[in-house]
Amino acid sequence: MQPTKLLTIPLLVLSGISLCGVASTQVLSNYQLVTTIPMDTNLQSFDIAWIDQDSQRLYLADRGNGRGQGRVDVISTYANVFLFRVPSSSAETGFAGIVPAPTPGCNVGGPNGVVAIPLMNQLYVGDGDSTVKVVDLAARAVVAVISTGGKCRADELAYDPLDHIIMITNPSDNPPYLTFISADSQTVLGKYTYPSTQSGLEQPVWNPQTSRFLISVPGASATQGSVDEFEPLTMTMTNSYKIGCSPAGLALGPLQRIMTSCGTAIDARNGNILATNTLSAGDEIWFNPGNNLYYFGNANLGVIDAETNQFLGNVTTSGGHALAVDSNTNYIYAPTTAVGIQVFAPNRQ
Repeated sequence: MQPTKLLTIPLLVLSGISLCGVASTQVLSNYQLVTTIPMDTNLQSFDIAWIDQDSQRLYLADRGNGRGQGRVDVISTYANVFLFRVPSSSAETGFAGIVPAPTPGCNVGGPNGVVAIPLMNQLYVGDGDSTVKVVDLAARAVVAVISTGGKCRADELAYDPLDHIIMITNPSDNPPYLTFISADSQTVLGKYTYPSTQSGLEQPVWNPQTSRFLISVPGASATQGSVDEFEPLTMTMTNSYKIGCSPAGLALGPLQRIMTSCGTAIDARNGNILATNTLSAGDEIWFNPGNNLYYFGNANLGVIDAETNQFLGNVTTSGGHALAVDSNTNYIYAPTTAVGIQVFAPNRQ
C-alpha cells in the first residue's frame, strides 16, 4: 500500500468527494491455489460461508444432493480439513436440502444464511421451510427450530451481540419481510414488512458503532437499490440510503465504510457515497481486516482495497457466489460446485 493513499484518502472522504473506479478483467498474479478441500456432497448446491476467526472454523450452508439432505459443513481453516457436519445422520433434525420451488420465485431450499455466535457456541441458520435452525456446536446437533411464519425460505441473517437479537430475511415471500429473534429465549420478537413491490432482500450486517442493523435491498424496475438501517429493539427502519445499483452482499469495513456487492461504498453513518466500482455480478462479499481488502464471491473473485475503495483486480477461480476469508492467514475459501472448497493464498512479498 502506497504512503500517499494513507495521506490523501481521509481528506477526500472528509470533503465529501466520491472516488470512482471501473473494474477491468485484470487478473491478480499474487494469489495461488494452495489446496482444495473435498466434500462428499460434491457441493451440488450451497449458499453462505462464514468463518469464526477465533476458532478458525468455516461453516458452509450445504444443501446436499436432494430433498432433506441439507447440512452445515464445518471446516478447519487452521488445518484446511473437513471436521464434521450437522446433522451427522438422516435420523437427526436437519435442513430442507434441494427442493423445487412450489411457485415461481419461492425458493424453499436450504440451508441458506449462517452466522456464528461464539459466546453461545451456536450457529443460527436460515432454512427453506421458513425456519431458523439453532445448532449447538458442542452437541453437533440442531437444538431448536424457530418459525418465521412464511411460505418461502428464511435466508440471510445477522446478529446483534449487544441485545442478543438475530435479524433474518424472508426475501421471496410476498411481501418480503424481516424477523427479529431473541437469541436468549429463541422466540420471535417481531417483524418488519416491506411493500409488496419490493423484489427481494439480501445480506444484513451488524454495525457495532451505531448499534444498528444494515441490510442490502435490491433495486427493481421502479425503485433504486438501497442500504437500509434498522433499530433492533424497536424493529423500525431508521434510514434508507439509496445507492444507484442493486446490491446483494454487504460488508462493514474500516472507519464505518460499507461496501456493497455492486461496488458502491458508502459511509455507514450517513449514507454518503464514497466510491463506485463496476464489478461482475456477485453475491456474498467479505471484508478481511488481516490485509484490509474486500473480496467478492464470483468465478472472477474481485478484490477492492478497503483504504481507497478502489478495484485492484480479480482472482480467477472456478467457484461461485460464496466465499469467506481467514484473517489469521489471509487465506480465501471459495466453495466450488462439483469440486470442493478451493483455498487461495496471497504470495509472500
